[in-house]
This record gives sequence, C-alpha cells and structure tokens, in this order.
Amino acid sequence: MDLSYLFFLSSGLFLGWSLGANDAANIFGTAVGSKMVRFRTIAMVAAVFVILGAVFGGAGTSETLGALGAVNALAGAFMVALSAALAVYFVLRMGVTVSTSQAIVGAIIGWNLYAGKPTDYETLAEICLTWIICPLISGVVAVILYFIIKKLLKYSSMHLLILDQLTRTGLILTAALGAYALGANNIANVVGVFVPSSPFKPVHIGSVLTLNPQQVLFLLGSLAIGAGILTYSKKVIMRLGNSLMRMTPMLALIVVLAQAIVLLLFSSVSLHNWLIAHSLPALPLVPVSSTQAVIGAIVGLGLAKGGRTIDWGIIGKITVGWVAAPLMALGICFVSLFFLANVFNQTVYLP
Repeated sequence: MDLSYLFFLSSGLFLGWSLGANDAANIFGTAVGSKMVRFRTIAMVAAVFVILGAVFGGAGTSETLGALGAVNALAGAFMVALSAALAVYFVLRMGVTVSTSQAIVGAIIGWNLYAGKPTDYETLAEICLTWIICPLISGVVAVILYFIIKKLLKYSSMHLLILDQLTRTGLILTAALGAYALGANNIANVVGVFVPSSPFKPVHIGSVLTLNPQQVLFLLGSLAIGAGILTYSKKVIMRLGNSLMRMTPMLALIVVLAQAIVLLLFSSVSLHNWLIAHSLPALPLVPVSSTQAVIGAIVGLGLAKGGRTIDWGIIGKITVGWVAAPLMALGICFVSLFFLANVFNQTVYLP
C-alpha cells in the first residue's frame, strides 16, 4: 500500500484519538471519578467494545455523511479530518465541551464550497435536526429509566452491599454498551471521508471472518479511538468532574445507558430497516454527538429532580460551542484547502 495514504489518513487517526480521549468521559467518567470502578478495567472494556461497534456497526452512518459531500480526493479528505480536529481542539481550549459530529459536518461543507460541489441540503437538514432531537430523546429516555429504577428500588429489600455490587457491574456493562454505540455511530466522523479513496482489500481472518475494505478502514480508525481512551481520557475525566450536575453512581449508570440507547437508535441499520418495513417512523442513520446525548440525559434528570441542581451557565457555554465548532471547521477547511492546492500542489478534489 502507498505510504502516502497512511500519511493522509493520519489526520483521521488524530481525530479518532481526540474523540476517544474526550468522549470516554461520557461513557465512564463518573464511574471512575466516584471510584466505583478502576480506570484501567473500564477503559480496557470500552476500548474493546468501541472497536467492535465501529467494525460491525459503523456502515450506516458513513453513508449519510457521504451523501452530504462525497470527498473524492485523498488530500481533500486529509484536510477535512484535520480541520474538524483543529476546530474541536480550539473550542476545547475555550473550556467548552464540543462535538466531533458537528465539526466534521462543517468541514465537509467547507470542502463542498471550495470544490464547487453541491451540498445535499435535505441531508444537511436531516443532520441538523438530529442536533436538536438527539438530546431531547436522550432526556426522555433518561427520565423514563430514572422512574423505573426508582420504583424498583422502592419496592426492593436489597441489601446495600448487594446494591453497591450491582451498581458497579451495571456501570461496566453500560460502559461496554456505550462504547459499542460510540464506535458504531461515530466512526463515520473519524474516517468516513476516506471511504471513497480507500485502497484496502478484503482481509480474511481464518475461515471464520472476512472484513471488507470499509471495515478494514473502520478498524484502523477505531484503534485510534481506543488509543485515545487508554492514553489520555483519564486526564480529561479528572478535569471535567461533575461540573454540569452532581452525579451519583446510579444516576451515572442511567445517563450512560440513555446515551447508548440513543446512539444505537441513530446507527442501527437493522432497526432502521425493520421500522421502515413495518411502515413505522425511523430515525435517520446519522452520526450524533455522544456529548449531546449525555447532556440531554443529565438535563432531563435534573428537570425531573426539580431543575435546581443544573448549572445553566455551563449549558449556555456548551450551546455556544455547538454553534462555533461547525462554523470554525468550515472556515479552517476552506482556507486550508486553498493553501494545500496552491502552495503544496496537492489535488484536493476531482472533477
């Protein structure tokens, strides 16, 4: 394989590492911060399941991003991924939690504008709509789970030690589910723009399993996400703490479970096709933000508990970040493509 491809792919891998480092806090941050589960144990579980989710469940959302803008040149894909990563970095430096899903959309639109390619506004509207309905659905799911678990605990005579052990086990299981959902839904953000130019061939693992070229690309991207989880997420978790709302281990379990359910709803091809086949409304297969899902769940729980425990100032800052990230990625990508094409003589788009 041409080594230049791996060089260009490096921006996607860097974006994957950043996603793993930052979004791991959404999956198991409170579990580690409350010392309910050891970081090394839960990080290893999350790293394995994020890879499984990306390889075996990531195809659906990548098609949606491809419809928004099919980046057809390798150097262009490099700059789209790098622009998204830089936008995420700059907004994070401002102390605001940010979404790679929104940043990559802004970068793709920047490429469309530079290349003179049409943006599919129907797909764009579908994606932007999920930025609103994702946290809403997550909040509703979290509140339903909260009242169900509260009712079960009320009528249970479970010993506190048994409840504590079940909570620890539940945190690990929900972290696994949340990591699988993160990989399935967000791998398109990391390497989706490289799919049209991928040089990979099918890989046969014994006589049992064959990975198609897209799955090989997703495997590389998910390894970068896993590396981000294992190498840097602990620092992010310890820095963030419980800044939005004070969380108990049980509330953390509910939040992560709600987030995982929502991400799977937006990435499951099987569920999507089943709903359509039975003439039922189906959610679009779109990469959504795990951060948005988590914040929606936390706000839903906060409102269910009276709303007094939520820091609305932080909510406002986060909302500003959600607007700033895609606009910043768009601007960075458009300007950088000009320099990449005219100064470094790289082909950033094909006619």
